[in-house]
Amino acid sequence: MAIDATAHAGTTTEDAGGPVVPAPARPTLDQDTLAELYRLHGGYLLRAMLRVTSGDRGKAEDIVQETLLRAWQNPAAMHRGPEHSGPWLFTVARRIAIDHYRKAAARAQEVSGDVPEDRAGVHDPYDEVLVARDMAVAMAELQPHHRDVLVELHMKGRSMAEVAQLLSVPLGTVKSRNFYAVRALRPILEAHGMAGAG
Repeated sequence: MAIDATAHAGTTTEDAGGPVVPAPARPTLDQDTLAELYRLHGGYLLRAMLRVTSGDRGKAEDIVQETLLRAWQNPAAMHRGPEHSGPWLFTVARRIAIDHYRKAAARAQEVSGDVPEDRAGVHDPYDEVLVARDMAVAMAELQPHHRDVLVELHMKGRSMAEVAQLLSVPLGTVKSRNFYAVRALRPILEAHGMAGAG
């Protein structure tokens, strides 16, 4: 999937009837970094978008390409490097997918005359995909013994006694690890823009 970087290059402006002068070039992401972004995150973005678009590969690819175009246009957002840019890319892809969904809903309303509130809401699985991906990225920053307790307690729904038995640690250790894991996770979620998720 290639992005046409030349579409935005060479724009000119006319200076009050004077000669046509090139507009100052906006900084863009270099092609090597863009290619690395796609290598690291493109496959996962596409799979997530396929789920969101109910398997519509063309629409999913359009969303991924538009996401990468925005990355190309915003090099400052990639300042931490391609390997740390996943949350930004997924947030942008989510916004693009929501925009596509809203435009489609608006067109459907124009055709049908229905007001969206009059119809049952359509379940959009992308929010779940995005939250799961962002949560996995955030959880990866925790110490393994904290992450294990959080996964077993909060994601798998086990009781503290079950987790203590499963991890072969005392019940008090599970309680302590859960407390410190939740405390450690909060600033990580805030840094990933997920303060309300914890």
